[in-house]
Amino acid sequence: MTLEPIDLLDKKQGKILYDYQVAAIDRIFERMREFPNKYNLLFQLPTGGGKTVIFSEISKKYIEETGKKVLILTHRIELCGQTSRMLDEVKVPNKIINSKVKELEEDSGYSCFVAMVETLNNRLNDEKVELDDVGLVIVDEAHYNSFRKLFKFFENCIILGVTATPLSSNIKLPLRDNYNELIVGESISTLISRGFLAKATTYSYDVNLRSLKIGVNGDYTVSSSERLYGNYFMQEKLLYAYEEKAKGTKTLIFNNGIATSRQVYEMFREAGYEIRHLDNTNSESERKEILEWFKTKPDAILSSVSILTTGFDEPTVGTIILNRATKSLTLYHQMIGRGSRVLPDKPTFNVIDLGNNSRRFGLWESYMNWQDIFRSPNSYLENLASDDEIEQQFRYEMPDDLKAKFKKEDLVPFDMKKEYIKVVKEGQKPKTAIDNSIMQHAQLLSNNCEDVFDALELAEELHPEIDYRVKQYTRCISKNTENFFRWLTDDYKRQLNQRLREMM
Repeated sequence: MTLEPIDLLDKKQGKILYDYQVAAIDRIFERMREFPNKYNLLFQLPTGGGKTVIFSEISKKYIEETGKKVLILTHRIELCGQTSRMLDEVKVPNKIINSKVKELEEDSGYSCFVAMVETLNNRLNDEKVELDDVGLVIVDEAHYNSFRKLFKFFENCIILGVTATPLSSNIKLPLRDNYNELIVGESISTLISRGFLAKATTYSYDVNLRSLKIGVNGDYTVSSSERLYGNYFMQEKLLYAYEEKAKGTKTLIFNNGIATSRQVYEMFREAGYEIRHLDNTNSESERKEILEWFKTKPDAILSSVSILTTGFDEPTVGTIILNRATKSLTLYHQMIGRGSRVLPDKPTFNVIDLGNNSRRFGLWESYMNWQDIFRSPNSYLENLASDDEIEQQFRYEMPDDLKAKFKKEDLVPFDMKKEYIKVVKEGQKPKTAIDNSIMQHAQLLSNNCEDVFDALELAEELHPEIDYRVKQYTRCISKNTENFFRWLTDDYKRQLNQRLREMM
């Protein structure tokens, strides 16, 4: 005789939960008892807050109370295994419905099923699997829209979506259309203050993103990201940022393209650092070997492409480098969350932002009004700062090692905006501001270099400052097109070199 699912549960077993996890479970069950079927709940909790623990305990408690079965949906095979292991730990008999499971016996004895979206959708459409006795469907990473196709099979169930960021991956399909309400868990800042998450120290390096293109999914395209982050200047900026803020720490680097990640690997390797590269083309055995190396080496550097944003947990990560820009709030939180696990000797971790992401979304631990985002996602997205607005906040600061090369005089900041206003008030042509800037640079170089060759070489190190000044000027004259900026920047550098030859 096959035992009923309820009889298979060991009610004495379970994990020790934190008070905020118990409170979340109580709030969710309060709503589920009030609406025992045909009700969709969405629960938000930050990455690292223990969502898998919470919905595993919810599964156990639901089966105990109702005698019905539970289905847990994931979008990645790694999450299936992770969820199944947690269910085993709390003594919930479960079965993974994967590609090897072609049919499912009606009286299988399992009280809980864990399934990939596409696999289950195929089995249900082919009528190979019967899940009529399921009362609760839990959707992990519920912000993804692939789960919606399964909802029609479970119209009489309670559906509990779980996510760190209740913002749909497709703005045209807001989560509020599929969930009746949102329950918000503890905030990142609260979990940090209570010692449940590590505190992030964020270092932002201004990056010009004008060359990036937006794809059909609303995020920056891989091809335009490869061009930007694969160039020599950005590679050097990455290495400089690592050596300045994170050298010697276990570091995970996120890129937006395989080619960029491989270039990062080569650059760090040539600089004498031990580094590995991982993307979705690596075999399962290669991935396992690389992650084991990363786990055991204290100062390991791993350059990756998207693959480690979910289903990956390595608490010893000390630095997260965002070597990419993203328009996705979810991806931003997922990437940083990989470093947020707290350890007795790791109360903090570093975030190095090379994509203006923290300026776009705010610091990772900043307060988020998730209820407003759930109700009005369009309003939230429309109010995010544009790349141009972000660039207007940039303030160029000359690196200390470059300042040291100008020893013969004090470096007086040149304010292009003030210079523009001054020449216009004096009735001069607006471009006089550019001419004055070129002269100031030429004087600075000629006073600090022995000959014209040294001056021309040092002038190349001023290119970031030149770009900044020219950008300020184009805003003053309201002519901020990419082509005009490039032409004016190139013309500035040519005139500066010519002025140096004449002066020296």
